[in-house]
Amino acid sequence: MQEIRVVIVDDDPLVRSALSHFVSRDPEITVVAQAEDGVEAIATVEREQPDVVMMDVQMPEMDGIEATGVIAERWPHVRVLAVTTLDGSDTVLPMLSAGASGYLLKDSSADDIVTGVREVHSGASSLSPRIASMLIKHVRDSTPVAADAAALEPLTEREVEVLHCLAQGMSNAEIAKALIVSEGTVKAHLGRMMSKWHLRDRAQILVTAAHAGLVSFR
Repeated sequence: MQEIRVVIVDDDPLVRSALSHFVSRDPEITVVAQAEDGVEAIATVEREQPDVVMMDVQMPEMDGIEATGVIAERWPHVRVLAVTTLDGSDTVLPMLSAGASGYLLKDSSADDIVTGVREVHSGASSLSPRIASMLIKHVRDSTPVAADAAALEPLTEREVEVLHCLAQGMSNAEIAKALIVSEGTVKAHLGRMMSKWHLRDRAQILVTAAHAGLVSFR
């Protein structure tokens, strides 16, 4: 059984307590520390070297966006999952750009939050449905940049198929079923795409491909 070591960052002690209670119900998740702002979060990550950081966005001293950027740069193996009440594009997009692998709202169910921790730990991305819809709309409304597509290393035919499934919001299991391959094969394709384009996770694949005009959303 692989332990997932988690740090929870939020300036509200009641929220920290609730999130800790939610994720600790999973026997494989251990909350190793808590922090109340971005400055303390960075020090805690340096000390504890967790697998996942559950990060609030709006906090005193240093907000979650700045703290996530520092963590992603210094400790790229540490995954950041935003857990916040803020759902505007002016918050979501900077947070994902800073390096967050997922973005959940605090009104998500306990099961969804546990799943989110597990997903970002596995290298996938985790987005609340409302956040995913907003992200897709933002990318859809953006003007593709032809030069971006030319600069990207080309994908194989199968990787393009996986990419199009990803753009439809499919999970790895759903993509595997649609393409009649194993889930491990899907993960391998996604891994090669991340390597080709120098990205960290599924969310970044989606955004990069959409901005380059390689996928569209209906």
